[in-house]
Amino acid sequence: MPPISQAQIICQGWVLKKRRKKMQGFARRYFTLQQSGWLSYSLEPGQLSRDQIFLPQAAISSTPGRRDIHIDSNKATFHIKCLSADDFNVWMAAFRFIVREVPGAASLGRRSTLTRTTPRGGQYSRVGVLVDEIGNTITELQGAISALREEDAKQRSNSTRSGPGGDKKDRKDHVLGLFKKAAPTHSNHSASEVSIDTRSIDSSLSPGAGYERAQAILDALKNQHAALSKSIQPQSSIDSQSSVAHPGGLSTTAEEDGERTPTSPSQKLARSSMMSSNSGGSNSVWFDAPEGDGAEEYVVDHADASPGDESKGTLERKPSHVDSQVDTGSSAEASAETDQKPIARRTQLPSPIVGDEGSLFQVLKKNVGKDLSQVAMPVSFNEPLTLLQKMAEELEYYQLLSQAANAQDPVDRMCFVAAFAVSTYANTKYRTGRKGFNPMLAETFEDPRMKFISEKVSHNPVILAYHAEGEGWELWATSSGKTKFWGKSLEIIPQGTIHLKIGDQHYQWTRPSSFMRNLMMGTKYLEHCGKMVIENTTAGGRCTLDFKEGGYWGPVNMVAGTVVSASGETKAQLEGKWDEQMARKLDSSYLQVLWRMIPFPKNAPDYYGFTSFGITLNEVTPDVEGRLPLTDSRHRTDVRALEEGDLDSAEEEKKRIEEAQRERRRRGEDRQPRWFKQVGDEWVYAGGYWEQRERGWKDVEALW
Repeated sequence: MPPISQAQIICQGWVLKKRRKKMQGFARRYFTLQQSGWLSYSLEPGQLSRDQIFLPQAAISSTPGRRDIHIDSNKATFHIKCLSADDFNVWMAAFRFIVREVPGAASLGRRSTLTRTTPRGGQYSRVGVLVDEIGNTITELQGAISALREEDAKQRSNSTRSGPGGDKKDRKDHVLGLFKKAAPTHSNHSASEVSIDTRSIDSSLSPGAGYERAQAILDALKNQHAALSKSIQPQSSIDSQSSVAHPGGLSTTAEEDGERTPTSPSQKLARSSMMSSNSGGSNSVWFDAPEGDGAEEYVVDHADASPGDESKGTLERKPSHVDSQVDTGSSAEASAETDQKPIARRTQLPSPIVGDEGSLFQVLKKNVGKDLSQVAMPVSFNEPLTLLQKMAEELEYYQLLSQAANAQDPVDRMCFVAAFAVSTYANTKYRTGRKGFNPMLAETFEDPRMKFISEKVSHNPVILAYHAEGEGWELWATSSGKTKFWGKSLEIIPQGTIHLKIGDQHYQWTRPSSFMRNLMMGTKYLEHCGKMVIENTTAGGRCTLDFKEGGYWGPVNMVAGTVVSASGETKAQLEGKWDEQMARKLDSSYLQVLWRMIPFPKNAPDYYGFTSFGITLNEVTPDVEGRLPLTDSRHRTDVRALEEGDLDSAEEEKKRIEEAQRERRRRGEDRQPRWFKQVGDEWVYAGGYWEQRERGWKDVEALW
């Protein structure tokens, strides 16, 4: 089957499809509906179709209450389950559009008197479909009211020939007949499918009361239709990749084959996601989906709901991707510094990897027992980020903390905190043999997206500190580490505690060890092993996360967790992978997805294995241009040269900057940390950075 162009697609997205064999349940599949009427599915976006059905020649039945859709043709049958009511309405609207528009196609049980004009590109936005659906209902209801009036006039003229009882019965039968096709048995009152339940019309009402009730419904529909129509940008195009949405009010990006492109407001409006609508998946859904190669994008709505909002038997998935995820492509971000103007962020580094990283084993062999942070390595062993920027990279999914702050139940809150703690490892999937640049003493890095500020506070040993804050939360940590060489692998032992404050609740945890495997031979990979215990030091309770060690065949990246109350009672079970997603186990069949990783950009391994968010960290965007102190990592010439692919200049600048620091130390003029102060064994934010930023950096000197 040849590739499908986007102009041919009406609707696409993730749904649950019943497996062909019995007793195997449902699996997550990516469905695509073309304008020609063909509905196909594949394991992942961009992969070959596994099966397809021609809708105009199929029988379609649905159960709105269960969000089930059954499509039966002569050659195949699809039994699919939508992950939310919104997704169900979107797919049914798309199916109705196909059946109406294809000549000779059968009806789906709703008649349309509206003519449709195809927007540019032949695509329909989700909102446009909703407007048409409401318009259909308005037209049907208007016709029904008119028919009622005509019939009532006839009934009155023939009242002498009909008794009171017969007149009442005829009127009831007529009302039911008028609305029979306009409403399913189980009505789903939503903007995309407004239906009228015949049971809601009391046959005992007088004719005048019936008209008034119908007219009131019609007026409400007209108001909804007008409001929705005004919200649509002209010639909006459909992007029904309805998958995952990101909270936070940032505009979204489209990703085809792993490349992110700027998204217009109309496309942002057209994008609704399955995961943003508190949907979910089963165990079979979780483990069946193969690894993606970055050829997809999950875009996030800002819809919050508690895990217990739906019954336990329904599939539920929590929105978990964050502003930074969307912003990592070419996104629009509201910023006070830029007067709410969009910020276009880059989607690719200026240059791919340059130079051979060499043999790390040879370097380690010469420095057995030494702290690698004190060992001078060639610049080819580095990636174009400093360790301060790499700490900011761990906060890519910081909106999980806002979701935790909004959660009312302490168990729900702990689950989101745990999901965030796991998400900090997601960016390391393709990071194996290279390290970040060691910052200079008093070097800083800021990121206004989560009000992040970090600083190197000690040179020997190397200690870094950071502070970030957002909607209802405050996060800070002191970071340092040790390394151990085990012959075939290198162990990185993080030291320092991470602190999180949400309201009056205080959480803290430490990170397990990370191992760089196959240093001598074979394919190098990174895995994180050990236990992470997140404690609520205020109210009690904890979450224990176990990062599983890989076996003979390589890493599994599995993470399992348990949430325990202050009394020791187990409240929730978590499971997932640190490079994919984390979910709360509702029962043996259902999971509630808390967080899902944004796919890596195309050719990520060729660009240092950076995520889309990581690509933006060393970029000077309009919101920070002219506002950065000279100590900010973005001003480092060696990092900039490596990023641009100039290996020789990067090597020279790295030596020059390091020698300048040694010279300051010999003169006793080494710079002291300015924004963090030591409290016991930890460093905490002293305050004043953002205020000084507004006043300017006249008293700050460069470090290089």
